[in-house]
Amino acid sequence: MNEIRRRRIGDSELWVHPLNLGGNVFGWTADEATSFAILDAYREIGGDFVDTADSYSAWAEGHSGGESESVIGRWLAARGRPDDFVVATKVSRHPDFPGLGGDNVRAAAEVSLGRLGVEAIDLYYAHFDDPDTPIAESAAAFSDLVDQGKVRAIGLSNHAPERIAEWLRVCDEEGLHRPVCVQPQYNLVERGIETDLVPLAEREGLSLLPYFGLARGFLTGKYRPGSDESGSPRAAKARVYLETERGPRVLKALDEIAAERSVEPATVALAWLVERPGVASVLSSARNPEQFRALAALAETRLTREETDRLTAASS
Repeated sequence: MNEIRRRRIGDSELWVHPLNLGGNVFGWTADEATSFAILDAYREIGGDFVDTADSYSAWAEGHSGGESESVIGRWLAARGRPDDFVVATKVSRHPDFPGLGGDNVRAAAEVSLGRLGVEAIDLYYAHFDDPDTPIAESAAAFSDLVDQGKVRAIGLSNHAPERIAEWLRVCDEEGLHRPVCVQPQYNLVERGIETDLVPLAEREGLSLLPYFGLARGFLTGKYRPGSDESGSPRAAKARVYLETERGPRVLKALDEIAAERSVEPATVALAWLVERPGVASVLSSARNPEQFRALAALAETRLTREETDRLTAASS
């Protein structure tokens, strides 16, 4: 078994597994028992980094938000929280706590702490940008939470490069705690951030913690020309990549390398992503333990330079 390659998130004290387990499905498409099984399987491979948000899964009928945090909190209580286990959650999209106003951020953090059953949130994200709130107000609220010991590190998710740069400028001018990472969409068929966000992150010492690493399931190989998948919104969005020159080309390269290694295409796609410049860990979720197996294999999969170059060329 290869040694787990834990990486540091920015200049924080947080060191994490290359697989950041997504909790968006917990309490939603994965019931509590299934969620516990996935979390247990993740711990068995040395996993130590789970990602959620206070808004998961407010979009589902009968849900109000916070379901995922609550499941994770009950799992931590049932299993006993490991000392190295990093919990990330987010604020700005819960129906009761919308936006990044200072008072809202502070209040939402308290509720998330209660649901998770922890004394401090290891990594607290501004989930989406809030153009109606001055960045100085939001940045001060997050920094206050660090000073109070309720948050260990700050992250920005779904923020444009210019807004990230402004947040950093405010922190430097006001002496506030800076974000240590950014969470953008990034994968073999979505590489736009390489032109602006990646250089910014490298200059500023921000780690990248990309989501949609499997391009909404497209990079699992599930969606193929002529295949008959359901008409769900997720399937429709994934199949868009088949209409490009890049999509089928990437699938072909993934298939070849996966066959040579006897692993799933999803494993190969994540293995490429986790070695991109600035990437500390890649976010991915599984609805059941069977799906999790392809994610788990990331811990023991290191691509060769030739394999990496083949995928990079196919996705260019």
